[in-house]
Amino acid sequence: MKIKNCLTIADLKNLAKKRVPKMFFDYADSGALSEQTYRENESDFAKILLRQKIARPLSNRSLKTTMIGQEVAMPLALAPVGMTGMQWANGEILAAKAAIKAEIPYILSTMSICSIEDVAKAIKAPFWFQLYVMRDHDYVKATLDRAKNAGVNALVLTMDLQLLAQRHKDLRNGLTAPPKFTPKHIYQMLVRPMWCLRMLTTNKHSFGNIKGHAKNTDNLRSLSAWTHSQFDLELTWDSVKWIKDYWGGKLILKGILDVEDAKLAVQTGADAIIVSNHGGRQLDGAPSSIKVLPDIVKAVGEKIEIHLDGGIRNGQDILKAKALGAQSTYIGRPYIYGLGAGGEEGVARSIEILRNELDQTMALCGERDINNVGAHNIYSNNLLNAL
Repeated sequence: MKIKNCLTIADLKNLAKKRVPKMFFDYADSGALSEQTYRENESDFAKILLRQKIARPLSNRSLKTTMIGQEVAMPLALAPVGMTGMQWANGEILAAKAAIKAEIPYILSTMSICSIEDVAKAIKAPFWFQLYVMRDHDYVKATLDRAKNAGVNALVLTMDLQLLAQRHKDLRNGLTAPPKFTPKHIYQMLVRPMWCLRMLTTNKHSFGNIKGHAKNTDNLRSLSAWTHSQFDLELTWDSVKWIKDYWGGKLILKGILDVEDAKLAVQTGADAIIVSNHGGRQLDGAPSSIKVLPDIVKAVGEKIEIHLDGGIRNGQDILKAKALGAQSTYIGRPYIYGLGAGGEEGVARSIEILRNELDQTMALCGERDINNVGAHNIYSNNLLNAL
């Protein structure tokens, strides 16, 4: 199937599964333990019903809005995803290019294959950076300095990964961070010859933001040991304060899933919070992001900008999140499927699919400005009963 013939995110997912080695496809497509939360992130959206409105003027529609004061073409950003460059050679650069062209934010992960400098050099435009807090605070400060020097204009601080939850697919595939290529892995790659050929065109096969930047990380063994030992078990709200002070720019806190935590996040002075359960990849059995969104909006929506991450698979989901009070939304897997299916073209297609679906849904709900979407566009009784 050609990328242009993919009509849904599911089409891109099916194509990516055929083109990406199993261990890397499964890495992006997995959740923690039973994957209950991963599944409910998506299925809970389907329980929310939309209100159809007719005989409304629908010309001159607009999806434009803002995220932390930045104008965006639609309420969407590409979320940080680790090891994106193993889905497609130079994957982070290609995803960033597609996002810039679509006029939406791209967020580079700390655990990316292409480095901060690689992306900055390739796209020559501002992007956002996601930070994992490591025990080595000198490394953290140096990374923030590198981000500033590269022109990064917003920092996304992930709060829900002090330790890595067990993901059965990764264990069964023998996937490590960074990957160690065993005979099984080599076989998975050889049966994807085009993937192998693309990987031969780049020398970026490891964690570009860590290798050579952290102490004693010049080879695969030392890099692996450092990575597994560095997630900070002592991350607290005080940590957010010193990071905010050191960064000095726009700050977004990712991983808020509880009203009490949302209130504490407001006290940090952050510019926005992301309601997120890490794509169902951390605490299995936690509620879906969309389920807790209304309570968090009710508690702090007038005090801080609220975004939502998790479970979005079509444009209708974006509108539902907006209706429940999210200023904007993020996607991870949908654009990763696009990347694995067709590189930059695939990412662009994933964004295009969501934009078209969102625009059509908004119109059929009787709206022509995304900023006017609200609770009146959904059946609230259905939402309360279903979730």
